[in-house]
Amino acid sequence: MRRVLGLIAIVVYLFLHVPLLVLTVFSFNSSRFTAWEGFSLKWYAAVMADHRMLESTWNSLIIAFVATSAATAIGTLAAYGMWKRKAPVLEGSLYLSLVTPEIVTGVSLLAFFQWLFHYMHIRLGMHTVILAHVTFSIAFVVIVVSARLKTMDATLEEAALDLGANHWQAFWRVTLPSLIPGIVAAALLTFTISFDDYVITSLVAGVDSETLPMVIYGMARKGVNPTVNAISATIVVLIGVLIVFAERLQQE
Repeated sequence: MRRVLGLIAIVVYLFLHVPLLVLTVFSFNSSRFTAWEGFSLKWYAAVMADHRMLESTWNSLIIAFVATSAATAIGTLAAYGMWKRKAPVLEGSLYLSLVTPEIVTGVSLLAFFQWLFHYMHIRLGMHTVILAHVTFSIAFVVIVVSARLKTMDATLEEAALDLGANHWQAFWRVTLPSLIPGIVAAALLTFTISFDDYVITSLVAGVDSETLPMVIYGMARKGVNPTVNAISATIVVLIGVLIVFAERLQQE
């Protein structure tokens, strides 16, 4: 039975990762097509020379960084609050945003922004994308940080309070240092999710807030483009490193 389960696991992993491996290999192909003609870095050079690609990458990095910072701060405080005072209904509702289809979340956010901007006279742009990313990222932060909090001993804070610290000092000097691995892991996960989001972003983005996934999707729809292979391979490697790093931090 162990051998059968091991074989099934290998087949599943191959099914998931072989396409990524093929994409990475052909990103170094000198030909525009899937026939291998020789090793070349010209498609990576083409990506670096593409102004639209660089601008969209910069937009994605800004959005991911700001959204990650805000969502991590809010989500950490929310997780701490639910740890101090149990709220089963609120904790259960967090998973609603995880199972809700992205298209539903995107349409609801778009409708909300349109209703809000009807009175504020503000257009869609980077600010709406950041707000949308913060909205769906908070749940991930709360879940990761809450998992870290469940491994902590609550009496440590009580001991700090008995020794003369106030609630803020007890949190800052006792609880927060123990939460750092979980917070960093949550931030890395949030950054990854924000950076590669397409569905929600495409619905709430403005003319001047085109992100890298939106550009890649637009290029892929027009046909085979080796620069898509190059930028996709780069994203897979970088995000893969972040995910592995986040998992290792979460286990500490």
